[in-house]
Amino acid sequence: MKKIITICLLTAGFYACNSGTNEQAKTEAPTADSKVTAKADPTDTPEFHKGMDLVNNNDCKTCHKIDERLIGPAFRDIANKYPNNAATLDTLAHKIINGGQGNWGSIPMAAHSNLSVEDAAAMAKYVLLLKNN
Repeated sequence: MKKIITICLLTAGFYACNSGTNEQAKTEAPTADSKVTAKADPTDTPEFHKGMDLVNNNDCKTCHKIDERLIGPAFRDIANKYPNNAATLDTLAHKIINGGQGNWGSIPMAAHSNLSVEDAAAMAKYVLLLKNN
């Protein structure tokens, strides 16, 4: 009989010691060491807004829309076609400045030689940040 009582007490003791652990873990705020990370919104960055302002203040929307093909491809289609890296930014910036033809059909893109490489790269970065995730 003493063995049964001892086993019951030990079992109750283990249960009591472990029962609060899960509740505590559920209510504690994540720490800096936590693996939980929120995905940052790329459209909530200064570089996105700079590029958007440049696109809006130039003639880009004459031929492009964000989600629909107009004369040229939709910005989102461009973003989904190309990787967001330095080489692509350089290539697209120079296409914006020099114009181009052939990647999206036979209608040529007009040159924008009045833009600096920095501004054209900011515009390209804006477009690339529209990528569907």
